[in-house]
Amino acid sequence: MTEPEAGRDRTRDAANQPLPRDAELGSETSAPVEATAPPVGAPSSAIPPSEEPAPSGSTAQDAELESLYEQGLDIKARSQWALARRRFLRHKLAVGSLIVLILIFGAGIFAEQIAPYSFSEQNFEDGNLGPTFHNQHYFGTDVLGRDYFSRVVFGIRTSVRVALLVAFLSTIIGVLIGAIAGYFGGWIDNLLMRFTDLMLTLPILAVLLVASALLGEGSPYRVAIILAFFFWTTLARIVRGSFLSLREKEYVEAAKAIGANDRRIILRHMLPNTLGAIIVNLTLTVATAILIEATLSFLGFGVRPPTPALGKLIEEGQGEMLIGHWWLVVFPGLMIVAIVLCINFVGDGLRDALDPTQRRTT
Repeated sequence: MTEPEAGRDRTRDAANQPLPRDAELGSETSAPVEATAPPVGAPSSAIPPSEEPAPSGSTAQDAELESLYEQGLDIKARSQWALARRRFLRHKLAVGSLIVLILIFGAGIFAEQIAPYSFSEQNFEDGNLGPTFHNQHYFGTDVLGRDYFSRVVFGIRTSVRVALLVAFLSTIIGVLIGAIAGYFGGWIDNLLMRFTDLMLTLPILAVLLVASALLGEGSPYRVAIILAFFFWTTLARIVRGSFLSLREKEYVEAAKAIGANDRRIILRHMLPNTLGAIIVNLTLTVATAILIEATLSFLGFGVRPPTPALGKLIEEGQGEMLIGHWWLVVFPGLMIVAIVLCINFVGDGLRDALDPTQRRTT
C-alpha cells in the first residue's frame, strides 16, 4: 500500500469514529449559559431565529435553556405614566396630603350637604359662642349668631373656585405663549419674552389692588380673571425653555421631514414631553392663587359680602379676636394653611414622580 492510500484510510477511520460528548455539545458546554431576554414589548415573531430556544429535548441542558427563555418573557413593559404613578405612591407625605386635600375640597364642593346652616343664617340668641357641639356650632358663631363652621365650609368653596379658575386660565395663557416663543424663535420669541419680562417687573400686589378696585371688586370670577392675567409668566418661561431644547431633538426633525405641520408637531410631539413641568406648576399656582385671593379679600379688594371667602372671614374676625373671640380668625386661617401646605407637598411629590432623572434602574 502506498503512502497516499494509507493516509486516506486513516482519514476514513477517524471520520467513522463517534465524537466525544463535549464535541457534540460544542460551545454549549464550553461556556456558561447566559439568558438573553427579548426586547420588551417585541412580538415573538420579531426574535431572530438564532435567538429562539432550541426545541425541548430529553437532555437537562435543553430544559434549562427553555426555562431561562420563559423567564425572560416575564418582563413587562411599563409606560412613563405607570412609572410616575409608582414613584408618587412611594412619596407618603404627598399621598397623605392628597387625601387631606380631597377631603377639604370635597367639603367645599358639597357645602350645602355638609354645613348645618346657611352661611347667612342669623341667630342672635347664639351670638359669640365659642366652639361647641351645642346646636352643631363646631367652630363657634360670630356676633350675629351665624354659624362659623358653615361659613368656613362655604368660604372654602369660594376660595377654591377662584384658585382653580386662576390655575386653569393662567396655564392656558402660559403654555400658549411659551410654546409659540420656544418653537418659532426669532423675532416672535424676542417679542413675547420681552412682554413677559415687562409683566414680571410689575409690583403684582399693587397692580392687583388697583385692578381689583377698578374692575373686579366683589365678583369671584372677575377676581380670578385678573389674577390669571398676572400668573402666567412663570409657566411661559418654563415652557419656552423646554421647547427650545425639544425642537432640536431627532423625532422633531423626523416629523418635519415627513411633512407634519407646526401645530401637529407642537401638540403631538413636543407638548406631551412638557406635561410634567406644566402639572407641577399648575398645582403650585393653585396654592399661590389661594394666598393672593385671601390677601385681596383681607384688604377689602377681593370677594365682597355676602359671598364668604376665607380671607374675608379673617378680615371680619380680626377686630373680634382682640376681645377674646379667637375662633373667628384661627379656623379660617388654619384652612388656608392646610390647603397651601397640602398643595405644596402634592406638588413636590409630582415633581419627583415626573422627573425622568428620578427613575431607578434595577
